[in-house]
Amino acid sequence: MARMLQSEEAARRLGVKLPTLYAYVSRGLLVSYPSDDSRRRRLFDVDDVEQLARRSRGSRQVESRLASVTTGITQIREDGASFRGHPVAELAARSTFEEVADLLWSADAAPADWEPVRLPRPPRLDTGDLLRWVTVLCGAKDRLRADLRAELVVRSARRLITTMVAALPTPAGVSRATDTGSTAERLSRHLVSTPVPQARRRQLDRTVDVALVLMADHELATSTVAVRVAASTRADLYDAVLAGLGTLAGPLHGGASQLAYSLLVDASHHGVERALNECLRWQRVLPGFGHTVYKHGDPRVEPLLECFNRLARPDQRDLVAALIELARDHDVPAPNVDLALAAVTWATGMPTDAGRTIFTIARVAGWTAHYLEELGERPLRFRARAVYATAR
Repeated sequence: MARMLQSEEAARRLGVKLPTLYAYVSRGLLVSYPSDDSRRRRLFDVDDVEQLARRSRGSRQVESRLASVTTGITQIREDGASFRGHPVAELAARSTFEEVADLLWSADAAPADWEPVRLPRPPRLDTGDLLRWVTVLCGAKDRLRADLRAELVVRSARRLITTMVAALPTPAGVSRATDTGSTAERLSRHLVSTPVPQARRRQLDRTVDVALVLMADHELATSTVAVRVAASTRADLYDAVLAGLGTLAGPLHGGASQLAYSLLVDASHHGVERALNECLRWQRVLPGFGHTVYKHGDPRVEPLLECFNRLARPDQRDLVAALIELARDHDVPAPNVDLALAAVTWATGMPTDAGRTIFTIARVAGWTAHYLEELGERPLRFRARAVYATAR
């Protein structure tokens, strides 16, 4: 079955604008095909586009081991991401994390698989180290983890995600019954340390669900590329997830919301202007603002800020609004999802690293989808070539 690209993706792959792409069609350099859902939308065969891309480089053969990653999982546009053709904002509004994970994996629902693996009592570790510990032990207990059939990989992913949540420290005064219910329900009970009224608990659970859905995948982020590289060597899922976890650990990726959380804490103690000024003095940038893909604002911000506004006190809502307004007045790029995630975790009294925890657990779903997709590609296709230079 041929793999097809939409017009925008074909133009981006060729490095041309849409009128140039259509000129290629009129000159017979490319063939376009009608879309099943719209006669006006045109599709292009991936192999045809790749062949033209090679020819446009002066007929030089592309290095055989350099990979061009074609994916049917996530598409990013200026108006937001879509998971397998479904806008993420719509999924966050009406779907659970488990449903979205199954969508990413093209898998049938299997509620019985969302149960934690029995592990020894977790050691006292930083959350990032704890999740790596869980991944290593889950892999060690999966005696046939080298069986890479899709249904078995999906089962392992479900159990790994649930075990990650179950291994988190249980706050004082909260029952270990947190290990029942959906992923969002279990996770919110681990992250909120004080008993709350039932209505607010439902709001918390739903907010965590929204966050998990929004963070589940974002195309070829750095950690996702690491997972795909591991998959190309035919490493098992657990080793591939460890590759992703190692890459996610950097403060510029998985830890970004934690820096934004610290900014909100400073703003609440010292005022918005002083907090922004001090952050710019020492970091030169504002965490939680700007995005390399979304030049006019991260579409994932709005759904999370709506949740924040329902959960936060009036003074907390005013602080975040003042922070965003001051940044906008000084031509700082629009806020991104890291600020929105930090706002939610800060307003609800979650730990400072809660955003990173939510992000990490959610992203295992996306990593698994990319892992499965990469298994269908030629092995060992990621091989960059270095330009060797000697010191003078």
